[in-house]
Amino acid sequence: MKEEKVILVNEKDEQIGLMSKMEAHEKAVLHRAFSVFIFNDKNELMLQQRAMNKYHSPGLWTNTCCSHQRDGETNIQAGKRRLQEEMGFVADLKESISFIYKAPFDNGLTEHEFDHVLIGNYENEPIINLEEVASWKWMPLENVKTNISLHPELYTAWFKVIFDKFYKHINIKS
Repeated sequence: MKEEKVILVNEKDEQIGLMSKMEAHEKAVLHRAFSVFIFNDKNELMLQQRAMNKYHSPGLWTNTCCSHQRDGETNIQAGKRRLQEEMGFVADLKESISFIYKAPFDNGLTEHEFDHVLIGNYENEPIINLEEVASWKWMPLENVKTNISLHPELYTAWFKVIFDKFYKHINIKS
């Protein structure tokens, strides 16, 4: 299997090269990523629990899906591809906010990402890929916010950062 490459970027999100995903995480090099947030008509967020075989953050809850763009792929194309691969469905997505974050992990790897947040809507149950996802659930936004503050250890590092920044932009029903 060909090793996946990530897109290295500068702080303006301009592509400056490619690097293997693992090497980028070992060296904490800034690279492009995306995070998909899928909502239903009740304004509930679809959360996924990462599979236990993930090389970092196994078993933790996070946004609907996230990954890295491939060379030549738009943010929306990448989000739709990964949504299908992880959650078994495709939804229309739109770009929201983007920002840079850095999160070291206990295993020596570091996420240093220029993250693009993508938003979509879906009303049905996903058909999860058990290689990627252990479980899923719908959760009202206010409950997510409260639960992160009460039990931060249950959530991925990037989701806590994203949700803190993203909440102000998505909580339109409060």
